[in-house]
Amino acid sequence: MATQHDSRRTAQGHTPSSVPIERDDAGTWHIRTFADARKLLRGDATRQAGFKADLLEKLPRQGHVPILFLEGKVHHEQRRLTAPFFTPRAVDTRYRELMARLADDVIGRFAKAGRGELSAMGMEMAVGVASEVVGLTDSRVRGLDRRINAFFAGGLEDSGGRFKRLWQALVAQARLARFYWLDVRPSIAARRKQPQEDVISHLLSQGYRDSEILTECITYGAAGMVTTREFITVCAWHLLDDPALRQRYVEADEPERHTLLEEVLRLEPVVGTLFRRTTADVALDNVTIPEGERVAIDVRAVNADPAVSGEEPLTVKPDRCPMHRAGSAVMSFGDGHHRCPGGFLAIQEADIFLIRLLRLPGLRLEKAPDVSWNDLVTGYELRRAWLRCDASSQHMAGSSDATLQPTH
Repeated sequence: MATQHDSRRTAQGHTPSSVPIERDDAGTWHIRTFADARKLLRGDATRQAGFKADLLEKLPRQGHVPILFLEGKVHHEQRRLTAPFFTPRAVDTRYRELMARLADDVIGRFAKAGRGELSAMGMEMAVGVASEVVGLTDSRVRGLDRRINAFFAGGLEDSGGRFKRLWQALVAQARLARFYWLDVRPSIAARRKQPQEDVISHLLSQGYRDSEILTECITYGAAGMVTTREFITVCAWHLLDDPALRQRYVEADEPERHTLLEEVLRLEPVVGTLFRRTTADVALDNVTIPEGERVAIDVRAVNADPAVSGEEPLTVKPDRCPMHRAGSAVMSFGDGHHRCPGGFLAIQEADIFLIRLLRLPGLRLEKAPDVSWNDLVTGYELRRAWLRCDASSQHMAGSSDATLQPTH
């Protein structure tokens, strides 16, 4: 059998397993086909098992459960109430101007400097947008992006010896406290005085306590800031490495550009694995997974399933049309009742940023990103990706002459 071409930048040479379903020695079931993944995620016989969900199960239940871990009717109702923040129309009417202004500012400073670090620019863009959606706009001091970075960069692992775990817990608590006092608490106070059309105002109207709002802000921090930064970076990497793809992107209209970015995301999903735990027996293709079992959905493998993505699933093909009514990103935003609600938001802000960036004269990738792994979101991290451009003589927004540096 001929070896298929692999255009992925973040898979580190790992070819998706051809075994559709299997149970490993630790007792976790692995699903790698689109049909089985969709059936399990759209069913009502599982609950969230990723993002430290098992740890949450051990804690005393008081007050509101974070939306990421809600299930059943309560979850559906909360999703219904927050959905208006993320509809394509809301994103386009409420946030397009903000996205354009942020992109012009970030890229303007990069153009003036002539050199900048791509992931830092992507993080600044992502934080600027998500903070408006969530309502984290009243921080006591600047540096929300650095505090979010620090919180998700490390210290959340639950591994090693007793003293290492204790130190990790102390580090995580210190970062959590700093995020709360400097960012979350003042934003809550501002919205108690004057509610806005954002998530924090909505949570206050639902009677959420400060500690519960803090938890939701962490959830949206991971979803709306950290992952979008990686998405922007990986798309820019592909487009800068492929002149024909870049030309097609910059000459395309907006819908075609969105489809192209979703195709890159299909190939390079930011969240690589979705974890669930079965709450009843689940019958899949010739296999029944018993109640109480942990299931890992391999998003990379699912997105590369020829049954949905067609021929050459490990390459970027802008004209690919996934089958079975799957969107262009296939399962990169998840599926079922826990599907990421901010998919369109991420696509639009990435496009608004990238179309401006890639039109800069002389733009080039000086150094490809370093690729590492984040266990919390089961996804890649791209850092130290240095860009150069020849646009410093042009008049653009921004006033800083300093090279744009990574935030950590």
